[in-house]
Amino acid sequence: MIIRLILGDQLNEQHSWFQTVDDSVVYVLMEMQQETNYVKHHIQKVVAFFAAMRNFNDRLKQLGHQTHYFKLSDSENTQNLNSNLEFLFKHYKAKQFEYQFPDEHRLDQQLSVFCAASEVSSSAVDTEHFMTSRTALTEFFEGKKQLLMEFFYRNMRKQFDILVEGGQPVGGQWNFDKNNRNKWKGTPSIPEPYIPKNEQLLEIKEMIETVGIKTLGNFNEDHFLFPSSREEAMEQLHYFCENLLVHFGDYQDAMHTEEENLFHSRISFALNVKLINPLEVVQKVIEYYHQNEEDIQLSQVEGFVRQIIGWREYIRGIYWKEMPKYKTLNVLENNNPLPDFYWTGKTKMNCVSHSINNSLDHAYAHHIQRLMITGNFALLAQVHPDAVDEWYLGIYADAVEWVQLPNTRGMSQWADGGIVATKPYVSAAAYINKMSTYCTSCSYDKKQRLRDTACPFNSLYWNFLDDKKEHFAKNNRMAMMLRLLEKIPVEELASIKERAYNIIKNPDAY
Repeated sequence: MIIRLILGDQLNEQHSWFQTVDDSVVYVLMEMQQETNYVKHHIQKVVAFFAAMRNFNDRLKQLGHQTHYFKLSDSENTQNLNSNLEFLFKHYKAKQFEYQFPDEHRLDQQLSVFCAASEVSSSAVDTEHFMTSRTALTEFFEGKKQLLMEFFYRNMRKQFDILVEGGQPVGGQWNFDKNNRNKWKGTPSIPEPYIPKNEQLLEIKEMIETVGIKTLGNFNEDHFLFPSSREEAMEQLHYFCENLLVHFGDYQDAMHTEEENLFHSRISFALNVKLINPLEVVQKVIEYYHQNEEDIQLSQVEGFVRQIIGWREYIRGIYWKEMPKYKTLNVLENNNPLPDFYWTGKTKMNCVSHSINNSLDHAYAHHIQRLMITGNFALLAQVHPDAVDEWYLGIYADAVEWVQLPNTRGMSQWADGGIVATKPYVSAAAYINKMSTYCTSCSYDKKQRLRDTACPFNSLYWNFLDDKKEHFAKNNRMAMMLRLLEKIPVEELASIKERAYNIIKNPDAY
């Protein structure tokens, strides 16, 4: 018999493995404490993965394939990948073991070591999901000092003939990012989010609790955002095209106290467990755009395409280029603990409270909340990137390390010293107020730096620039802010730093 392993983020029904039924092949999926316990995960994340895995297992059986599924509560489940595989090898008298290359370095190493020591012959194949190989980015930027995403993105557009004509971008420009920075002020109206239905959710949740898995966050069956089948994922994508694409680009960086989803597609979970693939996603969105060009502007579509074929593929390439060293980088030498309010949402800072509570309630927050609110505060408070990584990897349902780590340690925390982002994404209250409604109902004053009622982001921001100015002395993109820092009177800067120190020392009091 041949044992073929399918990891929880490899639910690609279109993979060539599944195009032919072979009675000598057993497909294996495993719910394991090895995966639920390496960080504390959001309860909805664990439920979402298990629900999608179970549906995928059912789908394979419908197609005629033979499967072996380990539920978390099964007595024969050792809760460890290696020992479960050894059990299966004996049980099926396996002659061959095959797996798809994992997208996490941790699992890639585990399987490589396991196979090297096993007497059963083994081989690995591609997941057939991504548009590029693990090494494509490394090869593209060979000999270059900076790994600028924009150049990689343009090459992707040309390579796959996406929104290009004669090698040039449709609409005359490659990037419409400047059109994607509007503040949402209550109009246009935002449709209700697409909510898939799954009758297994409560059963899976109760099993997780019975087994004793420690999780974080809240659970609401009626507002569970994550599809558990390819059919639901395609419905979610279609819903985005019909209801949200028309304003996606305009408001993709906006934040609002009364809206969690705005015009975002929320398909990242479906993409990251491979229920759908990136090329078909952008093709369907572009097809819908061409059918509705009178109503939808190109800037709405380009902003979406850039996130999928530009940023997502770029981030994966960075991960495989820089690992495993990347996971240890802490260029800014930040060492403070993560505030308790990241786990509870209890803080008087309205923007932080809203973004964290949204994350706790839904295992989801859109990219600007992650980058410019929760990530921004963690960086300004000079939190150790290990703690920030652990929180982001655990709290979001779409968080798999290949995508989480470069986004968090690189883009958000600048712990990689500029491999991903040319400058740190930090801001004081002015940017948060520009892009959101958080400041209007906050107990802190967005314009003040020093009073007890002054927004903590303001003193933290200038303190951060002063503390880290040596790191940014040769960074042209930080030059203007460093010049402004120099203009702050010495006594005022000392007071700013004193307030920032008090916030950093006891952040949960703010």
